[in-house]
Amino acid sequence: MLKSTAAALLAQLPRPASAEWPAGEFFIEALRHGTMSVEIYAPRGNDPQFPHEQDELYFVHAGTADFVLLGETTAVGPGTVLFVPARCAHHFDNMSSEFAAWVVFWGPSGGEVEA
Repeated sequence: MLKSTAAALLAQLPRPASAEWPAGEFFIEALRHGTMSVEIYAPRGNDPQFPHEQDELYFVHAGTADFVLLGETTAVGPGTVLFVPARCAHHFDNMSSEFAAWVVFWGPSGGEVEA
């Protein structure tokens, strides 16, 4: 059985700094199956994201933020779900101190093709 909880994962953040993440890692993988992976993401201060190779969904778990996708901004809070196509620039701004979101990545590199 694949199982994880937000509380258990958030207790492990931030993870140690590295050359790629000098401020530490503010994400941790919860589950993986095939092309699908689930993470919890809880950036603090700055959101240093870059476009990803797979399509992704964010489910805001806690806190509030402004979400910027391709230059368009929208306010988000608990219960908000966001879709980000593969390779699209996006990030969170003005995050509250308790902001956290589940992130689901899936599919082929470059994203799925619409039917």
